[in-house]
Amino acid sequence: MASYEKSAADHRRKWDREEYERLASERLKAEQLCQLDKNLKEPPVKRALLQPRDYRVDLESKLGKSMVITKTTPASQQGGYYCNVCDCVVKDSINFLDHINGKKHQRNLGMSMRVERSSLDQVKKRFEMNKRKQEDKKKEYDFEERMKELREEEEKQKAYRRERKRAGKKRADEDYEPGDPDMAAVMGFSGFGTGKK
Repeated sequence: MASYEKSAADHRRKWDREEYERLASERLKAEQLCQLDKNLKEPPVKRALLQPRDYRVDLESKLGKSMVITKTTPASQQGGYYCNVCDCVVKDSINFLDHINGKKHQRNLGMSMRVERSSLDQVKKRFEMNKRKQEDKKKEYDFEERMKELREEEEKQKAYRRERKRAGKKRADEDYEPGDPDMAAVMGFSGFGTGKK
């Protein structure tokens, strides 16, 4: 294969342009064929539209707890927040929320980041529903009635505490056994500080 020529008068190499142009065009044709094959083999992935979460994100269950972590501890039981969909551990709650709302996590769930486009009727129904909810809340909230309930609850708590105190005193009186008077005299006092004599 003679890709260059050397003449006796010129010490520089002379490259064969036609040969290199032919090789480049063959390479481009091969790449185009390969791209067409890929497009034919792999149909585009149809992902579901983004949907609201149907579960509550648990951020407080491990809060304030300590645990022993060794080299052999599985990732799901290590410190931090574990994502079982992506099989990763995130160290704090803010980054965990960013992760579960992010593109990579949603892709692993089989969802695209596109939201369903709402129609005018759906938006109107949603406004009506929110309006009804707010009216119901206004009807339910009555300040005087709420204060009355709080006072009753307070009275119940006070009565409960009084009963517990009385029951504790009764038990203490029943459990009282006078000590040995000789021992008390040796120790230098007449009783053990109870009200009964």
